[in-house]
Amino acid sequence: MKYLRLLIPLVLLGCNFNQNETSSSVKKTGSDPQVEGLLAKMTLDEKVAQLQCLWNEKVKLYDSENWFSPDSAKKYVPSGLGQIGRPSENRTPEENARFTNAIQKYFIEETRLGIPVIFHEECLHGHAAPEKTSFSQPIGLASTWNKELVEELYTMTAKEARAVGTHLALTPVVDVAREPRWGRVEETFGEDPYLVGQMGLAAVRGFQGRDGIIKGDHIMATLKHFAAHGQPESGTNAAPVQVSERVLRETFLYPFQLSVQKGYVKNIMASYNEIDGVPSHINSWLLEDVLRKEWGFNGVVVSDYYAIEELNRRHHVATDYDHAGIQSLKAGVDVELPEPVAFKNLAKAVENGQLDIQYIDRAVRRVLQQKFDMGLFDNPYVDVAQVKEKVGLKSHKKLALTAAEETMVLLKNQNSILPLDTTKQITIAVIGPNADRVLLGGYSGEPSYFVTVLDGIKKKFGKNAKILSAQGVKITKDSVLRDGKWIKTAWNVDPVEKSDRAENLKLIKQAKKIALKADVVVLCIGGNEQTSREAWMESHMGDRTDLQLVGEQLELLDELNKTGKPIISLLFNGRPLALGEVQKNSAALIECWYLGSESGNAIANVLSGKVNPSGKLPISFPRSVGHTPSFYNYKPTARRGYLFDEISPLFSFGYGQSYTSFEYSEPQLSASTIATDGSTTISTTVTNTGKMKGKEIIQLYIRDEISSVTRPVKELKAFKKISLEPNEKATVSFEISQDELAFWTINKKLAVEPGMFTLMIGSSSRDEELKNISLTVK
Repeated sequence: MKYLRLLIPLVLLGCNFNQNETSSSVKKTGSDPQVEGLLAKMTLDEKVAQLQCLWNEKVKLYDSENWFSPDSAKKYVPSGLGQIGRPSENRTPEENARFTNAIQKYFIEETRLGIPVIFHEECLHGHAAPEKTSFSQPIGLASTWNKELVEELYTMTAKEARAVGTHLALTPVVDVAREPRWGRVEETFGEDPYLVGQMGLAAVRGFQGRDGIIKGDHIMATLKHFAAHGQPESGTNAAPVQVSERVLRETFLYPFQLSVQKGYVKNIMASYNEIDGVPSHINSWLLEDVLRKEWGFNGVVVSDYYAIEELNRRHHVATDYDHAGIQSLKAGVDVELPEPVAFKNLAKAVENGQLDIQYIDRAVRRVLQQKFDMGLFDNPYVDVAQVKEKVGLKSHKKLALTAAEETMVLLKNQNSILPLDTTKQITIAVIGPNADRVLLGGYSGEPSYFVTVLDGIKKKFGKNAKILSAQGVKITKDSVLRDGKWIKTAWNVDPVEKSDRAENLKLIKQAKKIALKADVVVLCIGGNEQTSREAWMESHMGDRTDLQLVGEQLELLDELNKTGKPIISLLFNGRPLALGEVQKNSAALIECWYLGSESGNAIANVLSGKVNPSGKLPISFPRSVGHTPSFYNYKPTARRGYLFDEISPLFSFGYGQSYTSFEYSEPQLSASTIATDGSTTISTTVTNTGKMKGKEIIQLYIRDEISSVTRPVKELKAFKKISLEPNEKATVSFEISQDELAFWTINKKLAVEPGMFTLMIGSSSRDEELKNISLTVK
């Protein structure tokens, strides 16, 4: 990254928000007397302890009954501790609250300086702990295009987590996912930087509140993974990311900057990957020059799990773990997660002259500031009696149901087969490997319940319909240790095997017999937690070389299609799949992703028409793995075509059907010519021309026709979700200003260049679903 340091002026990237406003809105703090007073009292060992965490090694602090032992703590963490990871593991909410209180009591009352500990948890789509509310994976939340709903969901998650003692969520993931082979797509909000940024900001505001002050039922959020983690080379997790400085700033850094400067996010997690040969955990340009000096971030940078160690054993830029720790701390990483390995000997590094203590003091100040800001010195405990009043509430389940309903994307509805008529006596065959299976996706807890597709359909249709079922095929052989779930039992030994073909062929025959007895088939296919997941080590793979359905699922579809019965295909998956055959042979097709605990209820509501599907794709679906990359905002020379095949994706970014229809008027501009520092408003009237109430997502795209550097063919700049009754109409307007028109020019400055811009407004990124109007900028 050396050449970047020479070239980069301290300017903001071409982002979708006001430069002056965001620069002044960052919450800045000076030297805090409380922090400085405490820091002055600390020994070197006590300082280093604040930069460390225990996760698996926290068992050293337990007694024989798996409970916290003060005597063990005195032995293993005599100088205190910065964080403890995932104390909720295998504990009920009430047990978790008592447990964190017991630990906190020790650190407050029995360590020399009484510095409280921070408890962190995974909260990707709900607090990943027993009995907590589980909702749609982030890729599904992005399909809702509903910022208000996302903020409400993470507000709920913060409430449940804070009630049991949690202070810090290692969420949200704001990686821009441009590689569908990557197993972590489900953790992201999709392929577009603007959509990812808006959803990430909503999540941060949900966790932390809106004013940058953590209070009440809120907790701190962590943006991850910084930076450019979502387009790894060859689609393999943590691989190098080959991007230019301009692409890095305009695509991958944008969501981070938005939440730093508008959400006042408290924590950033560095990423495993490297950019231009510099791993993120020693990239001082990213962690100090851009993050802190340019953007004004004043929170804490944490390492990804074991990532500092990988500077030695994978990246080979450090001679040993101690060297890795020194480099990482100096570059700007403040806390090592999840165990004290590379930061273990920082005190020795100071004593032998390898490390200036100023770097330790800098990091400790940031950690202590958070603990004071969280009020942990004054109010370190939680009220166990209130846990039942805040965790797993009926209102939380209702919110999770709403999220699941809005997640689903209707991709095909031939001859309006959906919604099904619930008044008629029909026989429904619910078939497929995902029909009667718990499917939550990665980073999931253990919710107190899960409604399968089969259970939901029985509940909704059972009175007026006969429900049959068959497994059809198995996707994978569930391992003994994990039973196909994400729940961690043996994270380093977890093989995945394809299911037995002979067994599947028998299951297909059985399913075909069942289908012949039905009027309609609901086919539940896709993937599971084993076929798309984080590849965190060589014994735990999750990335793929193709996007086809695993196993004999297409053969099952083919045999069911031979029965002549209409097939409604429901897809459950964590990444885009190649769905040409599924699309061709299904009467209806719905992308569900992972829907959370309320899966079956939400699906039944959509199939019955109680809920009109309103989701839109947050990521393009390529026709095959050979069609990648397939993101919509490509450069003008990037999609010339293929010999013998289409170049377009099978399903485009922003696409999604409804049970009703919407008509857009020709867009209008309040001013068709503006100055480079001026603004205008674009408006369109949307009418529900169908017979059913529905929600529509109006999307605005912009193209700079002639520019000093090449620009994408279109870029999402705004969106709005509205609800309309039949024959109802609404006028939707978006302001167009420097925020939407500026980009990082050839002179590496954020600026609006004079010229012609094409504004496109409509229901997806597809040209045929957009209405255009020209804007002149002088």
